[in-house]
Amino acid sequence: MIQVSLPDGSVKQVPENTTVAQVAANIATSLAKAAIAGKIQTTGQETAKLVDTNYPLTQDCQLSILTAKDPEGLDIIRHSTAHLMAYAVQELYPEAQVTIGPVIKDGFYYDFAYKRPFTPDDLQKIEKRMHELAKKDEVVTREVWSRDQALAYFKKIGEDYKAEIIESIPQDEELSMYREGNFIDLCRGPHVPSTGKLKVFKLMKVAGAYWRGNSDNEMLQRIYGTAWATKEEQKDYLFMLEEAEKRDHRKLGRELDLFHFQDEAPGLIFWHSKGWQIWQQIEQYMRRVYVQNGYQEIKAPQILDLSLWKKTGHWDNYKENMFITESENRVYGLKPMNCPGHVQIFNSSLHSYRELPIRYGEFGQCHRNEPSGSLHGLMRVRGFTQDDGHIFCTEEQLQEECYKFTALLQKVYRDFGFENVLYKVATRPEKRIGSDEVWDKAEQALIQSLHNSGCEFEISPGEGAFYGPKIEYTLKDAIGRHWQCGTIQVDFSMPKRLGAEYVDQDDKRQTPVMLHRAILGSLERFIGVLIEQHSGAMPPWLAPEHAVICTISENFNDYAKDVEQALLAKGFRVRADLRNEKISRKVRENAMQKVPYILVVGEQEQQQQAVAVRARGNLNLGTMTLTDFIQRLSDDITERRNVIA
Repeated sequence: MIQVSLPDGSVKQVPENTTVAQVAANIATSLAKAAIAGKIQTTGQETAKLVDTNYPLTQDCQLSILTAKDPEGLDIIRHSTAHLMAYAVQELYPEAQVTIGPVIKDGFYYDFAYKRPFTPDDLQKIEKRMHELAKKDEVVTREVWSRDQALAYFKKIGEDYKAEIIESIPQDEELSMYREGNFIDLCRGPHVPSTGKLKVFKLMKVAGAYWRGNSDNEMLQRIYGTAWATKEEQKDYLFMLEEAEKRDHRKLGRELDLFHFQDEAPGLIFWHSKGWQIWQQIEQYMRRVYVQNGYQEIKAPQILDLSLWKKTGHWDNYKENMFITESENRVYGLKPMNCPGHVQIFNSSLHSYRELPIRYGEFGQCHRNEPSGSLHGLMRVRGFTQDDGHIFCTEEQLQEECYKFTALLQKVYRDFGFENVLYKVATRPEKRIGSDEVWDKAEQALIQSLHNSGCEFEISPGEGAFYGPKIEYTLKDAIGRHWQCGTIQVDFSMPKRLGAEYVDQDDKRQTPVMLHRAILGSLERFIGVLIEQHSGAMPPWLAPEHAVICTISENFNDYAKDVEQALLAKGFRVRADLRNEKISRKVRENAMQKVPYILVVGEQEQQQQAVAVRARGNLNLGTMTLTDFIQRLSDDITERRNVIA
């Protein structure tokens, strides 16, 4: 008999070779029906292992029965659905070759080699066949084959890509194969017990993909799909995708005349006047944050000699992402981040411990040589500006500075309308600089600062920067998506490498701790997030235009100009629409530009020295005196209120 310890603390005595499914049935019939896989850990095993439900238990272990409600169970469903899709494709299109099909966020994909492009009609046929196969509830079984046996099999059936994968595996290695019906695939697993467990899925789209991600290889066809535990979850996900498409900042950027991209400047942005107005409001707001929180605004050079980037460690750890230029036999790096420049400013004079902490802030322009395939509107660019800051402090001041930064970041996010913030502490990566002792201090300081802030947080092992651990601050937007924007990183290494020093109370020179911090992160990316959060309908304090004054006829152009001048004099961003068009067209076209307020003026308004006010969303607020409207708009801006979308 062996002992199986369960998550609730109970222990079951079962015969050796009892399967995971049999343990589940011994606990409850309902659990046996819901079981997707098992998660086991034996003595001496560092991490738990995922296994099929028919896996035999041969020694004492800890066991969790996974269902579709578990994240790992859902991943297994998605991977099994990828296999089901490949099964259906090969039944419908026998000449298609299957290659690789992993799980991805919210779904899966599989790459196929086929003689012609798959069409939307093909996807419908494939999805229909998948449902038919799922209803057959065919058992999914794992088999162990030798490498040579698997290689011979796939070559025989014309699966050249699978054969190529197997040829790269050592000869003496045994391979895991999964069979369902007539379909056999190479896979580590685990998989669902039978195809009947796969009930809720949808094929989404087809895209091109190079074999093994290498542009020198053949172009394959990648079919994307999604799979969920319940119909309700899939329905919510598809609704979110529909909303995300409506809110796409690239689409809205064109429609609202905010910015554009073109091939002559890949990954770089052409800001139009309206988009630059949004930028300016954000930058001016953040500049006030700097002043009110003890930051000195500075500006460092765009390019620095390569020798400096070697001292910082960036050349060894980040050179593939740097743009390089040369002049007069010297090599320079276009800065991918602002920290080395800030250290030079700190080093320009000797500081006393009484001056610390010293906080620098910069709207620093950076360039990173991102792969062209990863570029994505404002969200992933090659040239961007950070609300970047660096704090030079003592070890004793470290936790307090981290605590203050988190409080400041929370206030800024609230001002921009974000109430939900997620916190992660990213710890030491495998490739790093600095001793373990230094990393221990840095990680503990970040963790303790979040404890002091009362924040719940997760640990992300190995995801820190090469020079130090960090807290990542992630926003949750209006449709539930997550955007990682802010960060604070503890760095004991770079100040020492670059010779940063201060004089302590014993008149001795010490190296300060350096905190890298950003609240918004990339301003470009943050504007993209804001556009999608508000569907382009920015709150008045951020809107490119506060109001547009529309005349009923050209007879009232002079009065409209007077209203325009009165509002401009108060600092509002307004425009008079004096086109010789019907008022209905003017109102409609300006409403499509998501202007917060449309002011209509005609004979009655001119006589009363008033304006007829329409708020965004076609909300008629009636006639107001100009003084009353000015007060309303002022309150909107001061209180950072939104008007109806």
